[in-house]
Amino acid sequence: MAQQVIQLDREKLSCSICLDLLKEPVTIPCGHSYCMGCIKNYWDNGDQTKTHSCPQCRQSFTPRPALVKNTMFANLVEELKKVGLQPASPCHSYAGPGDVACDFCTGRRLKAFKSCLVCLASYCEQHLQPHYDVAPLKKHTLIEATSALQENICSHHDEVMKIFCRTDQRCICYLCSMDEHKDHDTVSVVAERAEKQMELGVSRQKIQQRIQDIKKDVNMLEEEVEAINFSADKAVSDCEKIFTGLIHLIEQRRFEVKQQIRSQQKTEVSRVKEREEKLEQEIIELRRKDSALAKLTHTEDHLHFLKNYPSLSHLSESTDLSISNQKSKPYFEDVTAAVSKTRDKLQAVLSEEWERVSWTVAQVEVLPLQGEPKTRAEFLRYSYQITLDPNTAHTFVSLCDRNRKATLMDVEQLYLSHPDRFREKWQVLSTEGLTGRCYWEVEWSEMVYIAVAYKDIGRVGNIMECGFGFNDKSWSLKCYGSSCEFRHDNKSTPISGPWCSRVGVYLDHRAGILSFYSVSETMTLLHRVQTTFTQPLYPGFWLPSADGGTAELCELK
Repeated sequence: MAQQVIQLDREKLSCSICLDLLKEPVTIPCGHSYCMGCIKNYWDNGDQTKTHSCPQCRQSFTPRPALVKNTMFANLVEELKKVGLQPASPCHSYAGPGDVACDFCTGRRLKAFKSCLVCLASYCEQHLQPHYDVAPLKKHTLIEATSALQENICSHHDEVMKIFCRTDQRCICYLCSMDEHKDHDTVSVVAERAEKQMELGVSRQKIQQRIQDIKKDVNMLEEEVEAINFSADKAVSDCEKIFTGLIHLIEQRRFEVKQQIRSQQKTEVSRVKEREEKLEQEIIELRRKDSALAKLTHTEDHLHFLKNYPSLSHLSESTDLSISNQKSKPYFEDVTAAVSKTRDKLQAVLSEEWERVSWTVAQVEVLPLQGEPKTRAEFLRYSYQITLDPNTAHTFVSLCDRNRKATLMDVEQLYLSHPDRFREKWQVLSTEGLTGRCYWEVEWSEMVYIAVAYKDIGRVGNIMECGFGFNDKSWSLKCYGSSCEFRHDNKSTPISGPWCSRVGVYLDHRAGILSFYSVSETMTLLHRVQTTFTQPLYPGFWLPSADGGTAELCELK
């Protein structure tokens, strides 16, 4: 308890200006005490033409009070020092770089606790106390300490800006409202704040609702991710089982073929060995007869010779004489050829179907389809670098500019033979098959069919089989002169409207949208197709005019 009393006395004996124990304490007429040096500096730094006031209670004195040392306080301070207590340290930290400093501290200033919007000054806790104790100061508006108080002062009139101009949407002072903002719609900043506060509340409600909606979307997307992962894992597992079954079937067939070959090998070798043994036995018999004939040759008994000669000289015809006349024949080479043929068929099926499998995988889409772009800038976000495939170009179609420009020529070009080459129509397809959202532009001259087609469109035959737009495997826009027409499955649609030599093509494969645009300073829709695409689409050109023609894929940036 004694320590608490001493502590209390120490607080009472602290100067409210320097917040340290009183040094040469003096008491001014209102009863508050300060260090003599602190109160002198406070009054000396003030306006001498005005009355001198107390830093705490703001009571004014005229004339300036004479300062006399308060002996009792001085003795109490000395007693506190004798009991070993150190000078009281301020309860708040000093202001550092970036902090708001108290405007009333002398010497090293403390960090400000509040700022007053009426006084336009910042206070530490000690110097703020009058705003809590003095009636006129209690009406002032206090905010968290800020260094931006000067922003509330009008730079033209050096007055506090208490008015809001709704016409110019800015804060102004009273003099501004009487001058340059005279006929403007003005209200007090308090009224404008109240209105904006209500709007802020509504905005916050919208934001909170938006946050809740987004959280729901995020939860749905997280569930979608789980569903995608589960479906993908199941598809991988199922495909692994299917491929494992195929591999097992191939392994089984391989084992069966191997067993059949070995079994047949054993049978044929056994049959050959049997014939070989018969021939060996025949050799033994012939050698025995030859030996008997040799012995008969040297006999001197004519009767014996004539009696045995007929039996020894008779040779039975060998049943295997034809073997020596047989040419070498293939034994199991036909089996290898048959297996090779099966392999080729299997590879052909896999190659043909694999593109369809890949396309099916690419078609998987979870998020909703986006709308079609509106401006050219939006279309350019989907620009795609397309090149033409020389292996598909008709021999009268020349490719140049990195295979991005097609020109109809008078003479055949030197192309190697290829099964993908168009034989009947002066056409060419791109190297790339498109399945997503793509956009490209074409510059054309004379007459050109700007088209997209499935890869399996005919390469030979009549116009119905391989002409772009004349079958269900292709879609084309015929451009000629100052008009155009759209064609698909041999159905023609005339198109009217502004026309130019540059055509933009937009494809959203998943949505089944194919659109053609006339591109100049603006983009004008010429024709839109809404259908279902079942295969990747390959852009292409058809140059049907005997007068020549060009079609060039434009560089888009």
